[in-house]
Amino acid sequence: MSLVLRQWVEAAKHIVVFTGAGMSTDSGIPDFRSPGGVWTRMAPIMFQDFMASEENRIEAWRRKFAMADELGKSFPNDGHKAIAQLVQSGKVKTLITQNIDNLHQDSGIADEHIVELHGNGTYATCLECEARQDMDAIRAEFEASQMTRAPACSACGGIVKSATISFGQAMPEAPMQRAEAASLACDLFLAIGSSLQVYPAAGFPVLARHNGARLVILNRQPTDLDSSASLVLNEEITPTLHNLVSLDS
Repeated sequence: MSLVLRQWVEAAKHIVVFTGAGMSTDSGIPDFRSPGGVWTRMAPIMFQDFMASEENRIEAWRRKFAMADELGKSFPNDGHKAIAQLVQSGKVKTLITQNIDNLHQDSGIADEHIVELHGNGTYATCLECEARQDMDAIRAEFEASQMTRAPACSACGGIVKSATISFGQAMPEAPMQRAEAASLACDLFLAIGSSLQVYPAAGFPVLARHNGARLVILNRQPTDLDSSASLVLNEEITPTLHNLVSLDS
C-alpha cells in the first residue's frame, strides 16, 4: 500500500469515497459489464421497454430473481469494512457509490453518509406513489402467480420496479445534487473500483480535481482518468484498503 495515500488520508479534512463494481467483486458480485459477465447472458431490459408492456415487466422480474439465485447472498468484504471505519472516524464525510448491492450499508455506514447514484437493488418502489416495497413480498407475489403477472404496488396497485436506475431511466436529481456538493467540498477524493467510464457519475472525480482536491484512483486496471489523478494505484482493492486502515489505527 502506498505510504503517500496513508499520508494524504491522515492530512485530509474532508474525504469523499467513490466506489464502483470493483469494490464488490471480492464479495462475490461480478462486474456485470465485463466480457462473459452476467449482462452478456442476461441483458438488462431498457426502462422504456419495462414501462411499455406487462410482458416485459414479467421478464424483467424473472431475470431479477434468477440473477439473485445465481449470485446468492453477499456480505461486505474487508474493503467495505475499512471504508466504514474511515466514515466512523469522521475522515470520510460522504460515500458516493455506483453499486446497488447495499453492502456499504451492511458494513455499518448510515444512509445519511451514502449517495446511491444508481439506486438500490435490495428493495422495490412504486413508480406511481413511490411507496417502498419489500423484495421478499414482491417475489412471493410473483411466484404465487407462477410468474404470469407482474408485481403491483401493495398501496395503490401501480407499477412496481426494483429501486435501481435502469438503462434509459433518468438519473435521480437529489443524489446527483448531493454528489456534486460533496465533490466540491472535499480535499481528497478516492475513486475505488470503478472504470470511470460511465457518465455522469465519472464526472464527479473530475469536478473534485478541478476544484483543487487530490484525486486518488485505486483500481485493478487503468482508467480513462488516470492522467488527471494525483495518484494512481493499480492494486488489489480489498487488501489495500484493509492495510490502509490497519496502519492508520
